[in-house]
Amino acid sequence: MALGPIEIEVIRNALTAAAAEMDVTVWRTSRSTIVRELLDYSTAVFDAAGNNVAQSARIPGHLNSMSHFLREILDKYIDPDTWGPDDVVISNDPYCGGQHLPDITAFKPVFVDGRRIAFVGTLCHHIDVGGLAAGSYAAKAIEIFQEGLRIPPVKLIENGKRNEGIWAMIRQNIRKPDLLLGDLTSQIASLDVGAAALHRLAARYGADGMMEASARILDMSEAAMRAAIGAMPDGTYEFTDFLDDDGIDIGKPIRLHVSLKVHGEEITVDLSGCSAQVTGPTNATLASSNSAVMFAIMCASMSGNSGDEAFLANAGCYRPIHTVAPVGSVVNAQFPAPVVHRVAVTHRLLNAMFGALHQVVPERIPAAYYGNSYVTTFQTVAANNSREVLVEIEIGGSGAHPAKDGVNAYASGMHNNSNIPIEMIESQMPLTITRYELLRDSGGAGMRRGGLGLAREWRVDSASCLFTANMDRFVHAPYGLAGGGPASLGKLIHVQGGVEHDLPPKSDNVVLKQGDRVRLETSGGGGFGPPTRRDRALLAQDVALGYISAEDAKAHYA
Repeated sequence: MALGPIEIEVIRNALTAAAAEMDVTVWRTSRSTIVRELLDYSTAVFDAAGNNVAQSARIPGHLNSMSHFLREILDKYIDPDTWGPDDVVISNDPYCGGQHLPDITAFKPVFVDGRRIAFVGTLCHHIDVGGLAAGSYAAKAIEIFQEGLRIPPVKLIENGKRNEGIWAMIRQNIRKPDLLLGDLTSQIASLDVGAAALHRLAARYGADGMMEASARILDMSEAAMRAAIGAMPDGTYEFTDFLDDDGIDIGKPIRLHVSLKVHGEEITVDLSGCSAQVTGPTNATLASSNSAVMFAIMCASMSGNSGDEAFLANAGCYRPIHTVAPVGSVVNAQFPAPVVHRVAVTHRLLNAMFGALHQVVPERIPAAYYGNSYVTTFQTVAANNSREVLVEIEIGGSGAHPAKDGVNAYASGMHNNSNIPIEMIESQMPLTITRYELLRDSGGAGMRRGGLGLAREWRVDSASCLFTANMDRFVHAPYGLAGGGPASLGKLIHVQGGVEHDLPPKSDNVVLKQGDRVRLETSGGGGFGPPTRRDRALLAQDVALGYISAEDAKAHYA
C-alpha cells in the first residue's frame, strides 16, 4: 500500500532527525579541537543507491559531495553484494571520489530483512594524516603523495570486527594518532546511532515503505528545484573571479570563470573557462567543485518567500543541474595533482557562481564574502621534543545583501565552522592568543556595508614551533555588487623581537622561536549598492561602534 503525504512528511523529518542525532554523537564523543570545537564534520543519510536523502546542518562542501563519493565507491571499488550490515568502509582518497586527505569519510549500510534499504555516512576533517606539514595542509606540495596517507576504499570494520591491520597502518603514519583514532571511533559510533534510527523507522513502515519514501522525497526536492529554476529568466550569465596563486608559481593568478545557462527548468554550468590544474595544492576534484555549483544554485533558489515551494537539501536537487568541467582543469584536477587546498577553489568558485546568479536573481544574491579558508597550523616543540598540533581555520566577513549589511566575522559559503575557544587552546598547548578582534575598515563600502574580517594573533610559548599557512585573498579582494566597494585584503605578519615583517600566505614549516608572534588579518565582505546611498544614521553608528574609521567614512562615503 502506497504511503500517504503525511507519512512521507513524517519519514522525511525522521530521516533529518537521524542525521542530526548522528551529528550530536560526533560532537559529544570526538577528541580533537578541529572536530569537537571547530565543528569541521558532517553527517548524512543515503538511499540504497547512495543518493543523499537527508543531512545535518553542517558543512555544505561535505554534504554536497558525500553522495558522489559513496556512488563512486559502489560503482568502482566495493562490490555492494559483499558489503554486509556490520561492515564500515572508509576512504579519504580524492581520486576515489573524495575531496582532500584530511577528510576521512565512513559509510555503513542499513539492512532490513536481508535487504539493503539505506546507508549512513560521516565525514570528519582530521587533525593530521601525515605529509609534509603538521595538519596535513602543506602549502608547497606538488603531488598528492606529499600530502599525507591516502586510504583507498577499505573495510575498517568487517562482520563487526575491526581490521586491526588498517588501524595499525593509520596509527603508524600520522602525528597525533590518539586524536585521529579517537575521532574515527566517534564516526563509527555516529554510524551506529544513525543505523539504529533507521531500523526504528523500518520497524514501523517496513523495507518497502522506506524505499518508497526515499524515492518520493528525492522526487519532491527535484520538482521544487525545477519550479524554482523555471521561475528564473532564461539566458546565459557569466562571471569571473581569481585566486591569487598556487603557492608555487607566485603571482600567477588562477582563473575561475562561470558560464551559467538557464534553460527552462534546468541549469547548465560551464566551467571550461577556468584555469588548467596548477602545480601547487590549490586544485579541486570534480566532487569538490560540483558541491560549490550545487550549493550556489540551491541558495539562489531559496528566497524565503511564503509562495516558494520548499525543498529538502538532498540529491534530488542536483538532478536539474548539469556541470561541464574539463578534465585536467583546476576544477577537475587529475591524479597525481595535490588538492589539499581544494576549499580555496570551491570558495572562489562559489563567489563566481554568486556573481553570475546576481544577474539572474539580483534581489537574492549578496556581494562576495571573504571566499577563503584561512588555514593555520602550529606544531609546537617542547624542550623534551614533545609535540602538539593545532589546526585553526579562520574566517572573514560576509558580503552585504540587497536588504541588509554583511555579517561580521561569520563562517560563510562552503564551510560552516565555529571558532576554537581561546581557553581551550591555551589550556592544551604552549600558545597564547594575544589578540582577537574585529578588523576596522575591512568591510566593503556600500549602501549596505560588507561584514568585517577579524584579527587573531598567536604567541609561541614553547621552545620552538613550526608554522604552516595555506590561505588566499591577499591580492584579489572580495568584490562588491551594484556599485558597492570591495573588501580589504588579508595580511599575515610575523612579529619577532618587536619587528614586524610579512609572511607569505602559503608557507610551510616556518620556524618560530619562543616569544614570536604571528598575526592574521582576514578580509571582510564586499559592499552592496553605492556608498553615497548609505543611511547617514547607520554610517554614524558604524563610526561609533568602531566598524568604520572617520577617515574611511570620509574617503568612501563622501
